[in-house]
This record gives sequence, C-alpha cells and structure tokens, in this order.
Amino acid sequence: MEPVTHFLTGACIGRAGLNRKTRYATLAAVLAAEAADIDVLWGLAGPVEELKHHRGITHTLIAVPVVAAAAVGLVWVFDRCWEARRNRALVQSTKAPPVHWGWLYLTALISALSHLLLDWTNNYGLRPFFPFNPRWYAGSLVFIYEPVMWALLLAALIVPWLLGLVSGEIGAKKKQFRGRGWAIFALAGIVLLWGWRWAEQGRARTMAENMQIADAPVKRMALEPYPVNPFRWHAILETAEYYQTAEINTYTGEIVSDRRRNVLYKPTVTAAVEAAKRTSMGQVYLDWGTWAVVRDVGPEPIPGLAPPQVTPNQNWTTVEFEDLRWKYSFIGASGTPTRSPLAGWVYIVDGRDDAGEVMNGRVQR
Repeated sequence: MEPVTHFLTGACIGRAGLNRKTRYATLAAVLAAEAADIDVLWGLAGPVEELKHHRGITHTLIAVPVVAAAAVGLVWVFDRCWEARRNRALVQSTKAPPVHWGWLYLTALISALSHLLLDWTNNYGLRPFFPFNPRWYAGSLVFIYEPVMWALLLAALIVPWLLGLVSGEIGAKKKQFRGRGWAIFALAGIVLLWGWRWAEQGRARTMAENMQIADAPVKRMALEPYPVNPFRWHAILETAEYYQTAEINTYTGEIVSDRRRNVLYKPTVTAAVEAAKRTSMGQVYLDWGTWAVVRDVGPEPIPGLAPPQVTPNQNWTTVEFEDLRWKYSFIGASGTPTRSPLAGWVYIVDGRDDAGEVMNGRVQR
C-alpha cells in the first residue's frame, strides 16, 4: 500500500492498547509500519534499480525482526536524547508509563508484519519468502490505495481527539489513554473489508468461469480490484493466442467484454524482443511482471529519451514492456489507458544493442 495507509495503520496498532503497556508504543509502531519502504531509496540509482529492489529484502519475513529492531533502536536514540534534555532542564518525571523494551519490540514486530500483510492485499504483490523463494504473491483484494481504509483509520485517530476537545470544554476529567476502542474498531473494520472483498472476488471468479468470455480455452485468469467499489472487478484472461479483458459487477451480475475491442493478441517475438528481454530492464521487469507483455513497436521515440544515434546501415527499434495488471482505468473512468503505469521501454539497435532504457517516464542512467 502507499505510505499513508502504513503510517495510519501503525498509529492504530499502537493506540489499540499497546500504548498502555509501554511508553513510545505508538511511535515505535508508526516507524516499524513504514520502515520496510526504505528500499525506495534505490530509486536514486534509477527506475530499473528501484523496480528490482522495491518490495525486496526489506519486505520479507526474515527481515521483519531486523526492521522491528531498527525501529526500536530509533526510539531508544530518541529516548536518550529526550532524557538528556530533561536532565539538563531539571524537569521532574511525568505520569507517562515507563519504557518496557520487550513490549516495545513486540509492538514494532506486529507493525512490521502489518506492512507485509497490507502489501500482499493489493495487486502489486511482494515476495515474503525471498531469497529462499523468489515467487511473487498478491492477494489483489484492494487497490494500492483504498479510500475506505483511509476513512476507517483517520476516524480512529481524529474522533477520539474531537471527543477529547468536547470533554475538555465541559470540564470532564482528561483520560490518559483515549481512542483504544476506535483503533480496534478501525483495524477490525479493515479485516472485515478484506473478507468482504475476498468473497466478492471469489464471486467474480465464479461468474467468469461460468460464462464463456473468451472463444478459446483459458489458461489462467486474474481479477484486479477497483478502489472503493467492492463489487467491481477487472478480469484478465489468457488463452494460447491472446489476452481478453472483462469488467465484472458482482452486485448486478453483469459481465461486459467486447471480443473485438477487449482482445490483445500476443505480440510476435522478434530478435529485438529477445534482445530486450536480456537487458537489465527486461530481466527485472519479467521477474516482477506476472502479466507482462513485451512488444516491438518499431522505431518510435521514447518520451524523455532521444532516439539512438545510428549509422545509415544500422536499424533501431523500441521494445515496450507493460503489465496487464495495471492496464485498466482503476480510477473508475470508462475506457482503457493507452499506456499503463509501470511501463518500460528499451531502444534496441540491430537486434542486439541496448541503447537506452526508460521506465515510468524516468531514464535509467
């Protein structure tokens, strides 16, 4: 999921009762909930390196204890600095609960695991058993951003604060720990949302299997989610010769698919395509792209990158990489985007040389 959901989830985990066990529980939970995404720093080395390492080793089960320890380490540094400042100012101790490092580590561990769980629920996926098992897993229950989850998590944090303001206005006694029930409600609501979407996804799969959408036997099928609407699913069906997409509404029981407009025939595998698959982008993209389509689009300039400089005797072409999991209008509008997010392009000269790589509008240097 995007960072906002991770941060808010961590805050709710801390406030669900763990903040009563130890000081800094919410701080540790928030840090650990987002810490795995530190791998985005690989983006400084270029978009291909970012794709290669994003949701890599920091998003694995073996890394969870290390990520949790790193979060607790940052909290320890903060605590030392805070205590030093209090001692210099001769400030007396407050009524805040003491620091119990065992509880703090358990809090961070739970939050670090929540990051993996959240990332599994969307259609980007992750490799939790890497490096022992390089397979990508994706539940595809919710989109990479989900406003319903934002609403639940924000309500759990904002409503108790507002209630506290009201209580203060009427002179009620201030509670030290406020919002535990709301935090538990939000986390439980997210789990129920996942269960609901899982059931609707299964219903959509049954509908697709019972209706002959494609004219040929289907080798495999994917069902991709839309934000907000749990009844709407984007289906991708692969046959021996083509891919076909369909829009499924489990509420109305409607399946919409045009066998002329919603069919993508598998591109011809040219020498340029084979060469592009062996480039750094090709290897990384095909490792991640479980529904990757690679096509030779001819001598078409890549936006943001000048065409290769070739001699009159040389020929160049552009090879495009895209993943069908992202080639749909997931914001809810009708139609299909001409270029999907997370697409990549490679210049190939004479069917061999890689003369430049671009992904998601960024050039790999």
